[in-house]
Amino acid sequence: MRNIEAIASDIQAALDEKDTVREIAIKSSRAIIRLSGTVVHNAHKKASTDKEMAEALDEAERLQGLLADHQEIWASGIVQDALQELAEAAIVLAIQRGDDLPEPAELNVPGQAYLMGFADAIGELRRFALESLRQGNVAAAEGHLDMMEEMFLVIMRFDYPDAIVSIRRKQDIARSVLEKTRGDVSVAVSSARLEGKISELNHNLEKRG
Repeated sequence: MRNIEAIASDIQAALDEKDTVREIAIKSSRAIIRLSGTVVHNAHKKASTDKEMAEALDEAERLQGLLADHQEIWASGIVQDALQELAEAAIVLAIQRGDDLPEPAELNVPGQAYLMGFADAIGELRRFALESLRQGNVAAAEGHLDMMEEMFLVIMRFDYPDAIVSIRRKQDIARSVLEKTRGDVSVAVSSARLEGKISELNHNLEKRG
């Protein structure tokens, strides 16, 4: 057993390295989540998001490089949560700008995390729709609703066990959000039509008078 100390030292060194990498990954993931949240917030306000988006993408690229030899950490909850938030932010930003959606490879995001972020972006589209209604722009709200419905149909294609991708809860949430938005937009459309008919009636009465 003369080599037991060497064996133990090698294992300890490997675990020390993994622990250090894990701590760095946690800090990096939190930075990505914070930056992604800022991007979504600014997108709703139509404020500049370029700096935060670039920083989040750079952080994700560095994180991927750091974890190249530590795939178990790359697949861990906090890292995947961060990449999901990044995907959601990039998708929301593309929608707000009217651009094509970014692809997972462009974001250094695995397909599963991208899909989860895509599902969450449906909720952000509801916020866009409600803001359009608040501003009296029913047509824009209808456009956001159409996009929500299209995105919902996409996520419903993924019928897999949670062990493969845990999207069922997000599908349920998206369905609820879509139904609420459809109701809000339907009421606004009906109100706009009624107001239009009343206005037309009043105009005709004034002409006759």
